[in-house]
Amino acid sequence: MNLLPFGKLTAHKPRTFVPLNLDLGDWSQIAPLFDQLETRAAQAATPAALEQWLLDWSELNAALDEEAARRNIAMTCHTDNADAEKAYLFFVEHVEPQLKPRQFALEQLYVAHPQRAALAAARFAVFDRDVTNHVALFRPENIPLETEEARLGQQFQKLSGSLMVTFRGEEKTLVQMGRYQEEPDRTLRQEAWTTVASRRLQEADKFDDLFDALIQQRHQIALNAGFANYRDYMFRRMGRFDYTPEDCARFHDAVESEVMPAVRELQAERQRQLGLTELRPWDLGVDPKNRAPLKPFADVNEMVARTQKIFDTLDVGLAGGFKLMQDLKLLDLDNRKGKAPGGYQSTLSEARVPFIFMNAVGLQRDVETILHEAGHAFHALATQGEDLYPYRNAPIEFCEVASMSMELLGNEYIEEFYPTAEANRARRTHLEGIIGFFPWMATVDAFQHWIYTHPGHTRTERAAAWIALMDRFGGSVDWTGYEPNRAYLWQRQLHIFLYPFYYVEYGIAQLGALQVWANSKHDKAKALADYKKALTLGGSRPLPELFAAAGCRFDFTRQTIQPLIQLARTELAGLPA
Repeated sequence: MNLLPFGKLTAHKPRTFVPLNLDLGDWSQIAPLFDQLETRAAQAATPAALEQWLLDWSELNAALDEEAARRNIAMTCHTDNADAEKAYLFFVEHVEPQLKPRQFALEQLYVAHPQRAALAAARFAVFDRDVTNHVALFRPENIPLETEEARLGQQFQKLSGSLMVTFRGEEKTLVQMGRYQEEPDRTLRQEAWTTVASRRLQEADKFDDLFDALIQQRHQIALNAGFANYRDYMFRRMGRFDYTPEDCARFHDAVESEVMPAVRELQAERQRQLGLTELRPWDLGVDPKNRAPLKPFADVNEMVARTQKIFDTLDVGLAGGFKLMQDLKLLDLDNRKGKAPGGYQSTLSEARVPFIFMNAVGLQRDVETILHEAGHAFHALATQGEDLYPYRNAPIEFCEVASMSMELLGNEYIEEFYPTAEANRARRTHLEGIIGFFPWMATVDAFQHWIYTHPGHTRTERAAAWIALMDRFGGSVDWTGYEPNRAYLWQRQLHIFLYPFYYVEYGIAQLGALQVWANSKHDKAKALADYKKALTLGGSRPLPELFAAAGCRFDFTRQTIQPLIQLARTELAGLPA
């Protein structure tokens, strides 16, 4: 049974090192290729020979990465399928642990190689920096800990994907319940919100159990690598060479000073328009004029067709990329029972094509999500010509510039989904969402800083730390009577469980995307050309250079944030309410 929406894909370049019939789930077949690479390293007597060795290593890594991606896609598309779960866990538990020491051995050979210094610095500087950093951090004793971490993450996804509620006689996923938060009937919104909140609260201890186990694994990983805490370890492991934890703290402060006034202003206006004495959690998604929710499309096929028209208008090259994904069936976009929550873009690294996964239910946020994930997909397509596997992946901080910029640039043509009045309403929703995102980002990021610099904390202390951050960044929402739900709100953020410290990147990237958008206000053609040029660089240049190529500053101080938030507020003021 094929659990993947796409069929057999052709490799972007014919294999020259990895055998065509190799079973990439069988370690006994994979291991000899690492043996060959180890032997050949010593035989690479010239810079050209070392470069070819790197390309063969890249070919093997791309094939293995695609195998892992295929199993992850099958598992997330069908969390209730035992075969998909078994195949995913087999790779995680029996192949990846074998891979890590062999990859590390090759990295060590590269770092110690006599021809390494002769490689062209302009070409290999970023790769060299990253491999050297990884060699310095690797500890064999962390392999079983990371395997257990991955297993716990899979259990989180399984638990999240299994959550269902019965609402007014019908069984629904929690994602499907989200549509009720846009309904004008306040009683209905509250009923739907409390139904979901109560269901999540029932599982709070299970989520806490999983998270406590994750913290334990992660703290030990950091100690094994010689770090006092997991935060400092992760900054090194994630290659954050261009900013520090202290820079993040200043970012949080800047959000508090520059963004929170705009958030409170928007909340006050929402409360006034709704005619409420207090703003409650179920009042944040509804249209403030109590208009019916925006209905951008009736089904996923319509969403895809309208999105295609946006790209047809925006850029012929981008439009061709999105059409290619449809032709190759590289989209799984509808929400259904047993499907993991959220959305992602995953690159099939040997075919060098992107796959988009999401849970569309007919809301405006689905339009934002497809534009966002398409931006990631365009990034993957832009790097198809890069043969050095690591360079086909940019740092996360810039990957998200690719996706968030596409939300803003695509929204210029949102009339493909709506009449003019509703299009402006969608733009307002999007811009208000961007402003509202920064405080949530700061909350999630600051929370993780606290968690991992207080490794012995209790669950009560963890809840108190979260509540303090909600007080700082939550604005004027009244949670009276639902304090326990507020204290566990962090459990909804999958990044905290699956991708520790992967969240501030969204804030940094949003500033880059706002700059791309601001540039487009002055010269749309140049802004788009710069954007596309930057995407082709992949991960071959340091972050500041990637941002510069896109016409942006790599900076997240108050000086950068203030004019961008002001631009968003000015745009909002010009849109009909």
